[in-house]
Amino acid sequence: MSASSSLMGFARSGARSGPVHLDGVTLALVLGIVLLGLVMVTSASVSIASQESGQPFFYLERQLFLTLLGTACAALVFSIPTEMLEKASVPLLAVAVVLLMVVLVPGLGHSVNGSRRWLRLAGANFQVSELARVLVLIYIASYAVRRESELRESFMGLARPLGLLFAAGALLLLEPDFGAATVLFATGFGLLFLAGARLRYVIAMTAIAVAGFGVLAVSSSYRMRRLTAFLDPWADPFNSGFQLTQSLIAIGRGQWFGVGLGDSVQKLFYLPEAHTDFLFAVLAEELGLIGVVVTLALFLGLVWRSFYIARLAANAGLKFQAYLAAGFGLWVGIQAFINIGVNMGVLPTKGLTLPLMSYGRSSMIVALAWVGLLMRVYHEAMREQRGSATVRGSV
Repeated sequence: MSASSSLMGFARSGARSGPVHLDGVTLALVLGIVLLGLVMVTSASVSIASQESGQPFFYLERQLFLTLLGTACAALVFSIPTEMLEKASVPLLAVAVVLLMVVLVPGLGHSVNGSRRWLRLAGANFQVSELARVLVLIYIASYAVRRESELRESFMGLARPLGLLFAAGALLLLEPDFGAATVLFATGFGLLFLAGARLRYVIAMTAIAVAGFGVLAVSSSYRMRRLTAFLDPWADPFNSGFQLTQSLIAIGRGQWFGVGLGDSVQKLFYLPEAHTDFLFAVLAEELGLIGVVVTLALFLGLVWRSFYIARLAANAGLKFQAYLAAGFGLWVGIQAFINIGVNMGVLPTKGLTLPLMSYGRSSMIVALAWVGLLMRVYHEAMREQRGSATVRGSV
């Protein structure tokens, strides 16, 4: 072994045992989103919590607990080297498929409002699609590294992972969870495009996917009612268009500076799911356009920082890690865009939370755990860069 090879090995070993690198900008953005979410969940849920349990801060207490639990999960994920995730991508994909199938089994999957999306764990419902989506995307990132040349050069290189996304989406639609299927497919598709899939293949598969989702939308009377209500919610404002019309009223009342924190009228049993899917509408009503702009800026900042970390990892030669960071940015951006679009009436109604803000057990825990994975990517990218710099300075 040459002296330079020995020195490089020693430097990299030292870098691995060096200090922990955390991205303060990402942490500040996540903290801002989570704290704003806690405030708005409290405001939006006070009335319904008082009626349901007699405790006005019931949902705040549970959201705080979920935040702490999610932070613990983030710390646990941060401690796992991403190399282990890359090697275990196939078993993790198998876990995702099993979860999506088990939840459909009567007696195992827990049904709420006609949808079978939850498993009962330790007395609490866990929405398996939240975790399964992350595991599928980890596999997609691994595939993009292992089959890079095939993905960039052939149609089949793109068709295989898209087939997997279609299969996972089909299992989600059986629950049914059209929103989760849409987010998974869009995020996975975006990740494959970033990995270098040819544009003409991407355009062709996009057209097929859009046509497929269109057929799915019109093939179900339930989804068709949601679609027609979205196009003209005022045609049936007290039935199919009720949620959307109440959301639009809330947003309209906010004007520039809002009606004041805690003074929303629409959250008083007018707007369904005010502390979950339609939290953004309550925020717009109470904090106005200023609050909306701040919220959008926080999410845009988090998306931008995720892609910045992805670029750091790519520059350090960590392709898999770069795709993980980019996948997080795509997921946050797409799901936030859909949730806000639904609240504003520019997209059909879907049961999706606003990431890191809305009340939700599974979504908050998994989202924070994914933040821990993003921090791990940043740590490894900075460690690799500093280790390489040490080697260059020593040789």
